[in-house]
Amino acid sequence: MDKYECTACGYVYDPAVGDPDNGIAPGTSFEALPDTWVCPQCGVPKDLFVKVG
Repeated sequence: MDKYECTACGYVYDPAVGDPDNGIAPGTSFEALPDTWVCPQCGVPKDLFVKVG
C-alpha cells in the first residue's frame, strides 16, 4: 500500500501502521480513511496529502 505525506507538516501516513491514536487500524489504506480524517500532527484535511514512494 502507498504512503501519503502531509504537504503542510511532512507527516507520513503509513497504512501498515494506521493511526491507532485516532481509531484507524493498521492495514487501513489511505483511500479507505474517512473523509473527516485529518493529519494527526497539524490537523489539515486528507486532500492536502500527496502520494510518496
